[in-house]
Order: sequence, then structure tokens, then C-alpha cells
Amino acid sequence: MLQIAYRAKDITEAHIVAGLLNANGIETYVGGHYLQGAMGEIGAAGFSNVHVGDEDLYPARQLVAEYEASSRVTPASDGGDGKPDSYARWFLLAMAVLALILLNL
Repeated sequence: MLQIAYRAKDITEAHIVAGLLNANGIETYVGGHYLQGAMGEIGAAGFSNVHVGDEDLYPARQLVAEYEASSRVTPASDGGDGKPDSYARWFLLAMAVLALILLNL
């Protein structure tokens, strides 16, 4: 019998986790392929599940817990140089000056 080892946000994440489990010798089945298009262009969420056999459920959930712990992203600092903000401000200033010039023509 198959058990749900992971409830993915979308089909892509389900296949990533399934690949991780397969690489560690755990046979998987990804369900929810045909439900993804049910909502049209809006991405359907919560319909994709990674299933494993009963005997693989515990090791699969351990691997999933490690995957989730390692995938937590911390915000990167920009190094304090402020370049992205600086470039954006100069771009917006240039666009504003160009708009004023064009409006006065």
C-alpha cells in the first residue's frame, strides 16, 4: 500500500522530492499530474503528493525533513554597498527627466 510521504506545493516540487527519494533508493509515485490544469492558468496548489511504500515511509519522511531543513533560505545581504538601490534610483530619475522633456515638446 502507498503512503503519502510529502505534500508538495506544486508538481515541480513533488518531482524534486521524488528525485531525492529515488536517489536514496526509495521508490516513489508522484500523484496529482492531471489536477494541476484543473484551475486553468492559475497554478493549483496542494494537489501534488509524493507516495512511497509502507516500509519506506519512515526513511522517506526523514529525508524529507532533512530536505526541508536545508531548503530554508535566509535573506542575503547586499554587502552594504547599496548598488542595486542606487541603480534603480538613477534609472527612475532618468525616466522622470525624459518624461518631463517629452511632455514639454
